[in-house]
Amino acid sequence: MLPLAEPPRSICILRLSALGDTCHVVPIVRTLQHVWPATQLTWIVGKAEARLMSLVDGVEFITVDKRAGFGARHALREQLRGRRFDVLLHMQLALRASLIARSVPATVKLGFDRARARDLQWMFTNARIAPRTREHVLDSFFGFLAALGIKDRQVRWDIPLPESARAYAEGLIPDKQPTLIISPCSSHVRRNWRAERYAAIADHAARRYGMRVILCGGPSKLELETGAAIEKAANTELTNQIGRDTLPELLALLARATVLLTPDSGPAHMATMVGTPVLGLYAATNPARSGPYLSRLWCVDAYPEAARRFRGRSPDKLPWTEKIEARGIMDLISVERVAAKLDELLR
Repeated sequence: MLPLAEPPRSICILRLSALGDTCHVVPIVRTLQHVWPATQLTWIVGKAEARLMSLVDGVEFITVDKRAGFGARHALREQLRGRRFDVLLHMQLALRASLIARSVPATVKLGFDRARARDLQWMFTNARIAPRTREHVLDSFFGFLAALGIKDRQVRWDIPLPESARAYAEGLIPDKQPTLIISPCSSHVRRNWRAERYAAIADHAARRYGMRVILCGGPSKLELETGAAIEKAANTELTNQIGRDTLPELLALLARATVLLTPDSGPAHMATMVGTPVLGLYAATNPARSGPYLSRLWCVDAYPEAARRFRGRSPDKLPWTEKIEARGIMDLISVERVAAKLDELLR
């Protein structure tokens, strides 16, 4: 069955969420387009993630509302009635995604190897990628292409930005003044740093480097409150855009920035898409597995300390997917450590 003897006519990619992981799928799309330009690509993606991923050219997108449950699967079956794909790349380890995969007619349904196929994914596929251990998420996705017989890797995103998004970004960053963007919140509360510490870094960036500082994020109550707290604690003037932009506008803004400061979150991977360095804050999760792919050098990595303090073991003794979302874990990252990393990056 695999590897394929010739390019397939059609490939369907199933990766619904989260935002960061869908960012990792784009190099897979670009590699497929480079190696097999005549192959039709379809991507089944979550409704929220589609607001950004629909910018990717040359792909048919089918959007699934994950909150709709059985209704979403029924709608998908109706949309795919009469169609059949040569290959389904089932790239999500979640039972909800596997139930959606059942609604996708495909000759080859390729999933993770048995050891990694959590949540019974192996029951919904008829082919598996080669076993690997302790890979970055993006590298694990390239395993799907290797199973098809593709050795090439196009680690690029090439996202065409709408003119309206470019205009939004130019309005906030109109010149060459170095700009620090702070996206302070992950959807996982215990991955988030304290507001007063973000404020201290904003002050350091403005005082030492004359940087413009912009706060970005979604419209949730947590993000709005965190942005207000950072503004209150900072001694430098900030531009607070939290809750005021779309995902394409944020991507365009990140493209014009000098550096992004953020915890383990979707914007870390969005910045990677446009080549902006990411100063990532990691303690609850392991940046070697899920950090910004091109900026792991710039991540402040307190995961080893977290593993020893909260699990009593070194990281290499923990499961690769282990998350340590303990109360106060991000306090392991000091302001001085982040400021030193920012100094190193700007040098």
